[in-house]
Amino acid sequence: MDSVGRLSPGRSRRREGELGFTLIEMLVVITIIGLIMALVGPRVLNYLGESKVKAAQIQIESFSSALDLFYLDNGRYPSSSEGLPALVQRPGNSSSWNGPYLKTASIPTDPWGRPYIYRSPGSHAPYEIASYGPTGEPSGAGDAAAIKSTSQ
Repeated sequence: MDSVGRLSPGRSRRREGELGFTLIEMLVVITIIGLIMALVGPRVLNYLGESKVKAAQIQIESFSSALDLFYLDNGRYPSSSEGLPALVQRPGNSSSWNGPYLKTASIPTDPWGRPYIYRSPGSHAPYEIASYGPTGEPSGAGDAAAIKSTSQ
């Protein structure tokens, strides 16, 4: 500095260079962010898959409750040919239908965008409701397994 308090020309240039980040500092920060995303990303995606499975299970439970109400009014469950739409629209052969039994005007699809599978009678219960999960196939394991009703 000179006697007035101004920086000499050589010093001001050095000071200007110290104000920003160097390329190496930027690369280190980007690398750290990449490592954090590599560790956290798969866990977040796993939670997303688990939440879709739970959403399908909750929706199937909702269908089961609505089917039980249908049964109380009609003395039977909807046939496989009538399917789940019988919960929101009166089937042609039902005189004591007291629906709609679901709050929505249409039957929602599963979290993967496919329709739920409904069978009545089921193999082990009066009816079965299933979603084939993310693969759309009846077989699978883990998050790819079919989600089925547990009604007996």
